Amino acid sequence: MVLDSAGVGNAPDAADYGDEGSNTLGNLARAVGGLALPNLQALGLGNLHEIEGVPPAATPRAAFGRLTERAAGKDTMIGHWEMMGLIRREPFRTYPDGFPGELIDEFERRTGHAVIGNRPASGTVIIEELMGEHLRTGALIVYTSADSVFQIAAHKEVVPLEELYRCCRIAREMLTGRWEVARVIARPFVGEPGHLRRTHERRDYGLPPPEPTALDLLQEAGVHTIAIGDVADVFSMRGLDDAVRTGSNAGGAEAIIRLLRGDVSGLVFANLNDFDSKYGHRNDPEGYARALVEFDGYLPEMLDALDEDGLLMITADHGTDPTTPSTDHSREQVPLLVAGAAVRSGLELGTRETYADVGATVCELFGAERPAAGTSFAAELLRDGGGQ
Repeated sequence: MVLDSAGVGNAPDAADYGDEGSNTLGNLARAVGGLALPNLQALGLGNLHEIEGVPPAATPRAAFGRLTERAAGKDTMIGHWEMMGLIRREPFRTYPDGFPGELIDEFERRTGHAVIGNRPASGTVIIEELMGEHLRTGALIVYTSADSVFQIAAHKEVVPLEELYRCCRIAREMLTGRWEVARVIARPFVGEPGHLRRTHERRDYGLPPPEPTALDLLQEAGVHTIAIGDVADVFSMRGLDDAVRTGSNAGGAEAIIRLLRGDVSGLVFANLNDFDSKYGHRNDPEGYARALVEFDGYLPEMLDALDEDGLLMITADHGTDPTTPSTDHSREQVPLLVAGAAVRSGLELGTRETYADVGATVCELFGAERPAAGTSFAAELLRDGGGQ
């Protein structure tokens, strides 16, 4: 389970990304006067890093550690790919000055829609700024960020949802090779100027992983793989059998609990995106804190729903510190908490050298071939020292 953007600072190369001092959970906790997360605290979240209001647990109920990113970048796709053993060595291309004119011209020709915007921006800011023109003309609002993204925003009453998705599919076909972009994102919204609301129908169109990942290896071993939230889009369904789309953290948490209480066997790979999209990118530490408290409230039910062989692994894909001037992702280490009846509670997993240790461990637990990248910690994790 990925708590999208819940970084804990201390990335050794943070300065190379302009993120020195970023510490998502630590800084937001100070900004709001402390967090109340009793269930995460009991698992050992406070044993990883100083988080105001979340002291170290004397006897953590989970194994705990931190993951360090090795891939070149700090976005959602790169982080998730690395977790599953695919470490990208070259960063995806970004567009700090907007997209080339010839690309936009061709996009307009293929879609039949004019484009406005075409610059790096916070989504809610640029949509609010250009909403009036969009409502008058029907032009698509295109923007990017410090990440490799081509984002298309449109009011649902001006551009129907399926038409927006069609335009995104056209962009996805175009944005490869010399115009490579990691993700094309549909950003539907509703409301009037001054009362903007982005809807839950966001859709991500990512580049498919160029090589097999741990998900493919699990499938080959006969393990059923289920995606919740953005995970299906991040992997373009490669290596995934089923997907559950959700519109909120609460929807994702409830989907996880339903699966755990049902007759599910295999890997459930979930991303809870509200932390990042609703609060991190909008520099809203109070909202981020409320979302953490909400998630913490779901943890007892999740843990209770695990059977005796079940494991719950909690981590993140990058940071998005809501207390810094930047609204972009931040290069940070991320938490690693592993709980379940079979886990050696209180085990210190240390600071891992790569997110890929997650995929290597999951594959060993399921008896699948392991990816080339990553070091499994399955043997030390389990009480009996073996896989499942």
